[in-house]
Amino acid sequence: MKKPLQKSKIPSNKVFVIKELREAYLDKYWHSHEEYQLNVILKGRGTRYIGDHMKPFKEGDLVLTGPNLPHVWRCDNAYFDPESRLETHDIVIYFPESFLGKDSLQKDEFEEIRKLLARADRGLEIKGHTNKVVIKMMKELVHRQGGASIIGLLEILNVLAHSTELEPITQIDYKNNYTAHEKDKISEILEYVLHNFKNKITLKEVAELANMSESAFSRYFKARVNKSFSDFLGDVRISNARKLLQDEDLNISQVCYESGFPTISNFNKQFKDRIGKTPMAYKKDVIDSL
Repeated sequence: MKKPLQKSKIPSNKVFVIKELREAYLDKYWHSHEEYQLNVILKGRGTRYIGDHMKPFKEGDLVLTGPNLPHVWRCDNAYFDPESRLETHDIVIYFPESFLGKDSLQKDEFEEIRKLLARADRGLEIKGHTNKVVIKMMKELVHRQGGASIIGLLEILNVLAHSTELEPITQIDYKNNYTAHEKDKISEILEYVLHNFKNKITLKEVAELANMSESAFSRYFKARVNKSFSDFLGDVRISNARKLLQDEDLNISQVCYESGFPTISNFNKQFKDRIGKTPMAYKKDVIDSL
């Protein structure tokens, strides 16, 4: 039986939920839920996919997502090998819009927080000084109880509401129009691609996975994911390449083939088209910043 993808996170006797999780790997299923989610990765690496946006994640990744925005933090394949002894550590907060009571956010005092939560519909990546401040506050909130915990959550939201270091994640025209069944199907395709991207993947095989013709699958995928399947596959490979380029011991050729590209020239072109610079220039910038 497949894991349900529409999740309810908050018990009826709770205002909000905060969890500190230490596991071999993060939830690998593409899913959504009705609550807002503030999530920080304290340990673990992989690919973060939110709405129509994909990006590598590592320690310090801090994101606020709005209700019903599909997402997954999918760990690198090595995390699923029991012998790797890799592990993840994250803190996640779930809260509904009505966590202070019905219509409370419509009051004047909550105007800035209301605007923040409206922006969270596209997902917000939290960077810079705000990132460090909020992570520290989340670590402290784990140990708060009762009314102090609610005050702590409000303090975090207040910091976010007044920060200029929040960047929207999805495209402005992204629309979440998935049914529960479609989330299940997209999750299966996403997991297949993330597990097999180093190998050749054809449109025919993923169309068969979705039980569709190639032309029907192409239309379906682009309508739901906001990009063609070939662009999506390219994004997965580029995301992996960006992570590998941070390793000083790997050369460009190794990164190319470990990311599923057939030739160096193809890798260079796709990387520059998406990132705006060559893999070599990107690697140099990363190393210089360390």
